[in-house]
Amino acid sequence: MTTPFVLAQKARQRIAPHVRVTPLERSLPLSRLTGADVWLRVESYQVTGSFKARGALSRLTSLPRDRSIVTASSGNHGAAVAYGASRLGLSAVVYVPENASPVKVAKIEGYGAAVRLHGDDSGLAEIRARKVADETGAIYVSPYNDELVVAGQATLALELLEQAPEGGFDAVMASVGGGGLIGGIAGVFAAESPTTLVLGASPQNSCDMYESVKVGRIVTGPSLPTLSDGTAGAIEEGTITLAPCMRYVGAWELVSEDEIRQAMRLIVEHHQILVEGSAAVPLAALRKQSARFAGKRVALVLCGANVALATLQSVLSQV
Repeated sequence: MTTPFVLAQKARQRIAPHVRVTPLERSLPLSRLTGADVWLRVESYQVTGSFKARGALSRLTSLPRDRSIVTASSGNHGAAVAYGASRLGLSAVVYVPENASPVKVAKIEGYGAAVRLHGDDSGLAEIRARKVADETGAIYVSPYNDELVVAGQATLALELLEQAPEGGFDAVMASVGGGGLIGGIAGVFAAESPTTLVLGASPQNSCDMYESVKVGRIVTGPSLPTLSDGTAGAIEEGTITLAPCMRYVGAWELVSEDEIRQAMRLIVEHHQILVEGSAAVPLAALRKQSARFAGKRVALVLCGANVALATLQSVLSQV
């Protein structure tokens, strides 16, 4: 059986010409604020402005060049697929929910992919995209329910292990939607640094993986509006990401919209790093669990930067 670590190593070789190794920065201001030794993995500097480029390129580089691609996304995965398709000479159609961020839709179109609006939830867009792929013979590229996509996201963990200061990390925290990022990270750390706690963080307004892990099966709850739109929406039934989330993710935290807003402000204020809501969720989670991680070395994955200007202005204007 091929392990998550080996799959990530193979994915890294395939995607290396197309993605960046993003920086790891120590945050003295956030360390003082939380009591932990905080390090920021600035994946918001990744091509397309999101970690999703890793998983998309991992899958696309494994495909024949004579096939059309169909995918579904709340935005970031769609942009990553569009970017990858443009580099590899593939044609792509991306289904997004009707309430998708205009910034993310514009980015998808900017890379040359066709955008189709469907439903008010990314889960509905996924169902539609799979149906279209079945009907047309196109290849469906899932945002998370795909072994190669998860392996691509796990390459972030390989780099993080190499960049870590001496002694490594006591904890790594990342936001959770469909579970591809957290599942990939957790699988690699379980193999290479098993004493490191991997914590998954989600908005209270949309936390299906958190609820699914509690009961051991995929459940669909209400998906209310959230600043963390990159993690929002229903999760596909039978997704392969449930198993690694249950097995390897050692802790979970839910955060409110106000807590996400405050975390976004802190990152922009202290580091001048542009982050979308989902990228601020891990800091919001650390602030809620500051007592638990006092004196611990903690890496926070800032997963994306694709935030609408109006949203950013609203966040920064509220005290």
